[in-house]
Amino acid sequence: MKNIKRFRVLVMGRANAGKTTILQRVCNTVDKPEIFDGNGRKIDNAVVQGTLGRGYHNIEHELVFQSNPGYVFHDSSGFEAGSTQQFEDMKKFVISHAATNSLDKCIHAIWYCIPMTDYERTVTAAEQKFFNECDTGHVPVVVLLTKVDFFHLVAIEELLDEGLKMEEAKRGAIARASQLLEKWQVHIKHILDQCKFPPEFYLPLTKMHEEGTDCTALIQCTGSVLNEEGLERLLISTQQSSIALCIEFAMGR
Repeated sequence: MKNIKRFRVLVMGRANAGKTTILQRVCNTVDKPEIFDGNGRKIDNAVVQGTLGRGYHNIEHELVFQSNPGYVFHDSSGFEAGSTQQFEDMKKFVISHAATNSLDKCIHAIWYCIPMTDYERTVTAAEQKFFNECDTGHVPVVVLLTKVDFFHLVAIEELLDEGLKMEEAKRGAIARASQLLEKWQVHIKHILDQCKFPPEFYLPLTKMHEEGTDCTALIQCTGSVLNEEGLERLLISTQQSSIALCIEFAMGR
């Protein structure tokens, strides 16, 4: 475990799920990541942005934020369009990086992002295909419910449709949004828990669009599902911005 210097995460999910924003919050930055190939060579940003603009992501590429180089992220392009090749490439990457003998190349966790802006199609064929066909082995998968704040707008619209005035709707929106989140989280969990390889945890994320948002819950959740104490220690130490987390881990052990 001492040979592992960086915590490596595969981030998955459909387009516009807020993946990059989450990584920026975790690393406490607004900057874009530097991109490296699988051999550690830096890739020209112009080339990267050109491919991203066409919806292409090379899952082998390493995303590293200078604000916290202790993390290495891999971004899987969405395969909701039904591309068999994209799914197979992702599956091959997961299997090879979960079982590799190169400790520094192992992926330690997978964050699967499902945006609540698409709450009426929260679990698509892509999600079911992944959780039924992709055995991640000892690598835990955490489902992140992203863009949860969208439920506040949905709540206001529902309350207005029920005849409330705007001020009344605003006052009741927090409670209604909470009910909506609970409803759809239960729905997602019910479906995915029946899959062959279900996620380890489900975590709603709020205010990710705001700079400085606290990601303690995400780090704690990820740490709790890791299968080795050494990995949890690595994750906590990597999260430089949270002294409280480091103290809590030390006290807990």
